[in-house]
Amino acid sequence: MAAKIRKGDRVQVLTGKDKGKRGEVLSVLPAENRAVVQGVNVVKRHTKPQGMNQPGGIQEKEASIDLSNLALIDPKSDKPTRVGFRMDGDKKVRVAKASGEVIA
Repeated sequence: MAAKIRKGDRVQVLTGKDKGKRGEVLSVLPAENRAVVQGVNVVKRHTKPQGMNQPGGIQEKEASIDLSNLALIDPKSDKPTRVGFRMDGDKKVRVAKASGEVIA
């Protein structure tokens, strides 16, 4: 199945504690149906020092969020939209449902 949300896409969070936040997709975990989005679902990790180069302490990092809680940002209207597919010649392309715009 073709992925509706891919690495590098700009998305908006629809539900949860980060509702309304926007960010870029850093990675997608298709087996778990989750994605990591920059600046969204930030958690704190207590880490031990790893030798001389990496000190210990409390570090913040992005945790994954379920794909169902994300919506792609329409390139034309800059609003969240659903994603569809269309054949463009012999290529299958993603399109924004709201505007019909092809998503790069």
